[in-house]
Amino acid sequence: MSHDFDAQKAETIAAITDIAEKNDLPDMADLDFFFLPVGENAHWPALADALTKQGYICEFIEDEEDEPPYLVATIEDQPVTATAIWISEEVATRTALEHGFKPDGWGFSAD
Repeated sequence: MSHDFDAQKAETIAAITDIAEKNDLPDMADLDFFFLPVGENAHWPALADALTKQGYICEFIEDEEDEPPYLVATIEDQPVTATAIWISEEVATRTALEHGFKPDGWGFSAD
């Protein structure tokens, strides 16, 4: 199964455009990307190691009630623009796909 990066990019641009129309966005924020394991090839430590080498901070979330475990990859102090979010999302997604994970959205937090 191949991943549709064009659809993912369009969804990201539409989401941040919608958020920006309804809210004042910070200039900079920490970007969080969420990844779910897919099948037997999902290897948490290998994905975390690969993303960490690319500048992401990784956290495994396994204790959410009624939710599957997932990985959060955060890249700190990034511009809150569609282009910046997409670039970071695409890099993290390509790495995640190589390690048996699929993207499951993004978010951001600012101080």
